[in-house]
Formats: sequence, structure tokens, C-alpha cells
Amino acid sequence: ISLQYSSSGQWYHTCGGTLIATNWVMTAAHCISSSRTYRVYLGKYNLGVEEEGSVAISPAKIIVHENWNSNKLSNGNDIALIKLSRHVTLSDKIQPACLPAANSLLQNNFPCYVTGWGRLRTNGPLPNILQQGLLPVVDHNTCSSSSWWGSTVKTNMVCAGGDGVISSCNGDSGGPLNCRGADGRWAVQGVVSFGSSLGCNYYRKPSVFTRVAVYNNWINQ
Repeated sequence: ISLQYSSSGQWYHTCGGTLIATNWVMTAAHCISSSRTYRVYLGKYNLGVEEEGSVAISPAKIIVHENWNSNKLSNGNDIALIKLSRHVTLSDKIQPACLPAANSLLQNNFPCYVTGWGRLRTNGPLPNILQQGLLPVVDHNTCSSSSWWGSTVKTNMVCAGGDGVISSCNGDSGGPLNCRGADGRWAVQGVVSFGSSLGCNYYRKPSVFTRVAVYNNWINQ
């Protein structure tokens, strides 16, 4: 989904997100500001044109994780849920994603995909066309080592990428990290949370995601 906010009568893409039930969307806590009016755009591919089968729905309620602290990004809990004001009709363009099994762990180099309308590179243009990138998982031991992210990365996060070429970037926040399990089912293992302040495609600074498998109980509740 494209999470959009209103400003001077226009709507602007700010973050990604994932439909996880016909009236619930999962995104990142840092995407939410109490001073903004939002809408959720579903079934989009090209943000620049009207597309048949896409629909914009206003939120009925937005729930930010109670332990999220915007001043302490490295604490994690960068997750939020948006309850839509009505159920969406599922179609070939709009389908809910699966959540991973609780506390499941991804192996090093496991192939996952990030998707979004974020910047194409550091300070680069924002695309209208939905982008996708292959990001292999970096296990916690590697990612939390001093030459990578160090103690910034916690066990409630997932690292993926870090090759210095492909990464998430500004505008991808809140969007999904999709991984295909042994049973052939795709699951949203991560929510785009943060990257390096040095830039997007930085070597040994993989994209960092909220680890969805830690939050199953919170989401269900």
C-alpha cells in the first residue's frame, strides 16, 4: 500500500505498508505523525496515474506500538497498525499478505525482497512505478558485529542487504520485506525501519527492518 498524507489539498506518498487483513494495514511507527491526515491507497502500481482496481480508504484508527520511542530508534518496536474505515474488496490487485510464524528466524543469506516507492538512490528521485529489490538476510551475529551495525541492531530487528548496491531508501519505510518459505508461501518478515545516515546503498550497512515474527501477539491483540 501507499500511505499518503494531505497537504494544501494534495496527497503525497510518505511510506509503504502491507495489507494483513481486509481492514488492517501494517506499517512503521515512525511513519505516523499525529499532526497529519492520512489515506491508504491500495492496489497501486504507478502512483502517477489513475489505475482501475485501486482504491483510497481513510483510516478509522491508527495504533502505534506503545514501546516505540522516536528518539530511540535503536530500541526497535517501529511498528504500527492502521484500521481502515471499511473492509476492502479483495481482487487480483489487492490481496492480504501472510505473517510469519511467531519467533521464526531467518538464516543468513536467505533471499528476501523489499518493495516500495522510495528513492532510487541517496537523495535521488522518487519513482512513480513500484520498485522491487532482492535483499539477502544478514544474520544477527553478523549484523550486530562492530564492522557492520554494531549494538544499534537488536534481536527484534532483521537486517537484509548491505552489498552497497541495493537497499531500501527514504519513502520505502513501513513497506514489506517478503520472504518465501520452504512451503512456498510468502510472508512479510520485516517492516522497513531505518538505514545508514551516510546514505541508502552503503556497504555493510544493510537495511534494517522491524522483525514481524516478534510481534505476532501484539498484532493479534
